[in-house]
Amino acid sequence: MRHILSVTVNNQPAVLARISGLFSRRNFNITSLNVGETESPEYSRMTIVVEGNKDTLEQVKKQLYKLIDVIKITELNQANMIERDMAIIKVNCGKKLRNQVIQVVDVFRGKVVDFSPESISVEITGDENKINAFIEIMKDFGIRDIVRTGIVAMDREINNKVVLNS
Repeated sequence: MRHILSVTVNNQPAVLARISGLFSRRNFNITSLNVGETESPEYSRMTIVVEGNKDTLEQVKKQLYKLIDVIKITELNQANMIERDMAIIKVNCGKKLRNQVIQVVDVFRGKVVDFSPESISVEITGDENKINAFIEIMKDFGIRDIVRTGIVAMDREINNKVVLNS
């Protein structure tokens, strides 16, 4: 089962290395990891996606809380969260196929960010399923390169209260 954790940490050098090292030592697999500064420059927020059962998740949380730089851990409820992933995909695309590729990009509400005589680069944002569906369609054209950000997510506010699931 997939679990998405929002982890607030001190914005200090080597915090990411300590956390990824913890996952490595404990043999927990990270499906996706994203980190960035929060509204307060003292803190960063990590979005960590892990696979496993409830016992694995509890172990991950307990181990994370042992690290001095971890301030708060929240497991996001997948029914009440906003989730995004972004990908930049370079596709084979000569002049003959350019209109076809651009039509697909429009359907997925993507954006052409670069093109050359033989390729086109597209930015697409959405949930993981949308990105995967777009990639499947682009395979027919011939994908040259893909880069993905990984998942970033946060709780939705319901009735002006943040829904917490920790």
